[in-house]
Formats: sequence, C-alpha cells, structure tokens
Amino acid sequence: MPFFANSNHRSVHDRTLGPVVSHCHLPHPHDRIAATLEVPFFRRAQTTGKMFPVRQAAVPIHQGRSALSGFVLSGLLLSFLGAILPSWGYHVTTDFRTVGNYFLCVNLGLLLSVRAAQLLAPSRGIKFVLLIACGMVSAAFLWLAYSPPPAPVWWRFLGLLALGLGAGLLNSAVFLAITPLYEHDRAATVNLAGTFFGMGCLITALLVAGTYYVYTVPAILILFATIAGFFALLFARSKFSVAPALIQIPVREILGDFTNPGAVLFALLLFFQFGNEWSVAGWLPLFLIRRLGISPEASLVLLGLYFAALLVGRIGAQVLMKRTKHSSLLMSSLVSAMLGSIILASTTNRFGALMGVLFVGLGFAAVYPLVVEKISGRFPYYHPGFYNGIFSLAFTGGLLAPATLGYLADSWGIQAIFIVPLVGTIVVFLLSLLILLEAKLTGSGEVRRARA
Repeated sequence: MPFFANSNHRSVHDRTLGPVVSHCHLPHPHDRIAATLEVPFFRRAQTTGKMFPVRQAAVPIHQGRSALSGFVLSGLLLSFLGAILPSWGYHVTTDFRTVGNYFLCVNLGLLLSVRAAQLLAPSRGIKFVLLIACGMVSAAFLWLAYSPPPAPVWWRFLGLLALGLGAGLLNSAVFLAITPLYEHDRAATVNLAGTFFGMGCLITALLVAGTYYVYTVPAILILFATIAGFFALLFARSKFSVAPALIQIPVREILGDFTNPGAVLFALLLFFQFGNEWSVAGWLPLFLIRRLGISPEASLVLLGLYFAALLVGRIGAQVLMKRTKHSSLLMSSLVSAMLGSIILASTTNRFGALMGVLFVGLGFAAVYPLVVEKISGRFPYYHPGFYNGIFSLAFTGGLLAPATLGYLADSWGIQAIFIVPLVGTIVVFLLSLLILLEAKLTGSGEVRRARA
C-alpha cells in the first residue's frame, strides 16, 4: 500500500489496486505536537472489481513506537509452555497426549481472543485492552503457580486457556497500536516487531534455565506474573488514542482468495512454516532430554540457542535481502533447515544437537520475512497482525502443529518430534518452487511501492 511521508497530496496509479490516494498531514518540523497520520485505505474487491475505502483513524506515530515493547511480552507468553514443561515433570513421563492438550488450550484461548478484541478495542480503547490482557496473564500465571502437578490436570487447562486469551488480547491491541507505523514503513515495523518478539522468546528460555535448580516451580511462575504486572504499569503510563477502525474483509473476497492459485500456495507455505517453527519451540527441550539424556537445564539452554539463532538470523536476513537474490536466499535457508532437522532426528550426542539447532534456527530465520514481503507485494490487504482471509487460516492451522505433535508422539514415540518438522520443511521447499513457477507463468510480481 503506497504511503507518502510528506505534506503534499499525491496520486499514483498502482497496477494491482488501481488509483490510490494517500494523505498525510505533518506539522512543521519545529512544532512540538506529535505527528499524526490519516490514511485512507482503498481496496478492490476481487469478485466485483469495485474499490471501497476503509478509513483509519488518526493515530500518533510515537504511540505506535511505545507499543512495540509489547512484543517482548508476547514472545515471553507464547514461548512459555515449551520452556516450562520440564519443570512440570513431563520429561520423565510418556503422557504426551496431555502435553498436546496443553498446547490446544493455549490455541483455543488465542482464537477466542480475536472476537473479544473486536468487541473491546473499538469501544474501550487500546489501553484498556492492554491492561486487561496483562491482568489476565498475571492471574493465569498465579493460577498455574498454585496448580502444578500433581494437581488435577484440568486446573492447568484452565490456566493455559486464560494465558492464551490474555496473549491474544495483547497481540491484537499491540498490532492496533502500531498500525500507523506499519502503514508508514511495513518492512521496518515488521523487523522491529520480530526482533522484540524474538527477545521475549529468548528471555523465557534463559530465565527458566537459569532458575531451574534455584527456585521452585511456583516461584518461577510468580516471577512471570510479576513481569506481566510490570508491563501493565508500563502501558498504564503510556498514552494511546482511539483504536483504528478494524478492516473488515467481505466474505465474497475471502472466498475469492481460494480461487487464486498464488494465494493458496502462499497460505499453504505459511501453514507449514508456522507449524515447523512452533513445533521445534514447543518440543525441543522434551525431545533433547528423552533422546540424549541431557539435563533439563542444558535442554533449555539449547532452546535459548534456537531462539537466538532465529533472532540473529532474521536480523542478518534483512541485510542479505538487499544484496542477495531472494529466491536463492529462500532455497539456501530451506536446505539449512532440512539439514538441521535430519541432524536432530538422528543425533546421539550434544555436539550434533548443537549443530542441528543452529542449522534449524538459522534456516527458519529468513523464510518468514521473505514470504511476508512477497505476500505484502502481491496481496496488499495482508496485515501480519490481523485475520486476513485465507492467510488467517494458515496462521490458525500453524498454531495447531505443536498440539498435533503431542498426539503423534503419544502414538509413535518422541522420535516423531523432528520427523514431522523435516517433512514440513520439505513441503515448504516444494511450495516455494511452485510459487516461483506460478509467478513466472502468470507474470505476477511484487507490487512496487510508489515513492514520493
């Protein structure tokens, strides 16, 4: 979606969207009043060809910047379950079906949060949703602190459901708050958000690893509740304007996506890539403990190494994307991920586990940024934080992968954990080839951004 960061009104012709007009009113550079954006967003319905506007409310850019820190908490929450499982004793049992149900409860909470955010954000505002989310997350951690095994399993189901609901509300509110930044510079905003999210995941793994033999499980969970409370205080002191109008996509257009081969291929690629990344994040500690016999603390350090490889790899990918052909970078990344999955599935020592984790993390790192860039170019209505038709189905399906692995491991054993990501990576590789072929056959290319 073209955007012009100057005070003049400009009109450009975009070959995919047709005429697009973007307005931006910036104060004089010496004016102390914060700049605000007013972005009329035009879209063409695929089924009718007609353009219809979606008005975004004027929101100060600096408020979007203050909300970026919420991605640290988001990463901490979504990586929590994979890190805490050894503390709950599931490395010495074979009850993997219950672990799968844990992931399913978190995912159910995330899905329920979508409707809750749609109801709360427009009426009560972004700050209210952020505070509710942090409060719910803190309460969920305190509930889990007083219901570790051998407490009834359904107590933890309820706590994880509340945790997923709070995490989903947090994500929705943060993405709403950074919408002006996203419209202003998509690439930079996605990169910053991904960096903060990766930092949150890394903090979780290292925090649990560092306190595994020092604090009890309830003490660790109370510490997480305290962190969520700190973010609640941070958001309470921040200022947020009225939430931007949520973009509602007509059902006919969503159904039209299923007739677009490019959209279907991209959605399938996202489906398997999300599944690959979160399967490793959720199951790596249990797999390493049971397969190699290493200590829970060492397995959590390797989980932190996986998140660090993803974080550093995605930062490095932004540099390589400017200097390397994107198709070559994508293929080399997928080959690295496949090699790492093979090493992890077959290794019998720590060095093999270390190299496998590095290959997988660095291999996965570049895939998502490359795919999002291509989707944003060919399908400008795509927003990585909202449910956008067919791409939303891919995101939802990918979240179910760690839960599915629990049921597979319960039937086939722990060795199935890395066989599934290996097969998923091969599928992503084949889908990437099909996407490149489809682009050449149809002449589809990325929508070039208009420049002022």
